[in-house]
Amino acid sequence: MSAIIKKALARKIFNARGEETLEVDIITESGFGRASAPAGASKGKAEVVYYPKGGVDEAIIKFRELVAPELIGKDASNQGLIDKLLHEIDGTSNFSNLGGETAYATSLATVKAASNSFRIPLFWHLAGYLACELPYPLGVVLSGGEHAVGQVPDIQEFLILPVKATSFLNAAKANILFHKKIGILLAKTKPDFVGGRDDEGAWLANITATEALQVISAACDEVCEQMGFECRFGIDFAASAIWNQKEKRYVYAREKKKRTTQEQYEYVTTLIDKYNLIYVEDPFHEEDFESFAKLTKEVGNKVLVCGDDLFVTNKNRLQKGVEKGAANSLIIKVNQVGTVTDAWETVRIARDARYVRVVSHRSGDTNDTHIAHLAVAFRAPIIKAGIVEGSRIAKINALIRIEETLGDRARMIKLPV
Repeated sequence: MSAIIKKALARKIFNARGEETLEVDIITESGFGRASAPAGASKGKAEVVYYPKGGVDEAIIKFRELVAPELIGKDASNQGLIDKLLHEIDGTSNFSNLGGETAYATSLATVKAASNSFRIPLFWHLAGYLACELPYPLGVVLSGGEHAVGQVPDIQEFLILPVKATSFLNAAKANILFHKKIGILLAKTKPDFVGGRDDEGAWLANITATEALQVISAACDEVCEQMGFECRFGIDFAASAIWNQKEKRYVYAREKKKRTTQEQYEYVTTLIDKYNLIYVEDPFHEEDFESFAKLTKEVGNKVLVCGDDLFVTNKNRLQKGVEKGAANSLIIKVNQVGTVTDAWETVRIARDARYVRVVSHRSGDTNDTHIAHLAVAFRAPIIKAGIVEGSRIAKINALIRIEETLGDRARMIKLPV
């Protein structure tokens, strides 16, 4: 078997939002790999540049002219070499020449081609046969903020986490049941609810944040009783999206309220205490390491304080967070940094610092399922992959297959909360 690259192709496809995106095929002497690039609606300022100025069309041209010729003859199993080559070809610190999505799709397609060449699952190729721990699925059930339009909560996501599930299959069942119950409760309590959903399949409703949390709390009690194990819930504030730098205020348009940093801190801690939240993502804007650190110190290991825009999977920003004690978990989105190797370097720092890794989809995702394998390979305790929408259920089903592949060796990874 050989993983020497014979051919590299790129094409334009569409993501779950109908936006143009890039897909790359890598063909080796013994295998094949394909990967497509997702896109986020809420992006951190420090993320790599998605595409060059000419968009997807220019990215494809540059792939064909600059990247593909350099890949031919290279060993797809040498991931570090491939990813280093992508940086060298691009020549910038943020992939603004080739486009971060080009680097992402190429890097993932290459590692998939290597695993296929050796006829082993992607997670085994990345982490070895001993990889056998499965993540808990974190699923969004209600949306607001930049993931929605109209009269919706200012908070971007309300999420469920089946913390005591003993198998991934049962964890996925709990999340699906939770999603259904939220829809039923909304239909009963909101006469204008028409069953609308966002890009990720989460419900959209004319509802305040307080009402949303009350509905979720009621549904959580029912699901826990029916499934026979504990489920908890959390919030993604996506605070950078509501932070007004000029006014130094968090602007809650639905509530018609503006909060100072201190008022935001008090609001976050009040919600944590009142609803026993297990997870809060981006409760402060992306440069406020100090507030992240203050909250992390106060809640200890009882709550996952997660940084997404704060870290953007960037090892330098994470190292700064570790030094300041900011957050105790982080979102891992490979396309925020461009390559598998870049993401792995960040994961390594996070593991050494005992930060909980949350491997995540993007709101404008595709049917690609590689993040399921990355979550297992990275030993991530949590995967944030949606619940029922088509491109999300593909990832959930991939993890069910991985659990089956592992057989008796499969076990849920231990959560530190």
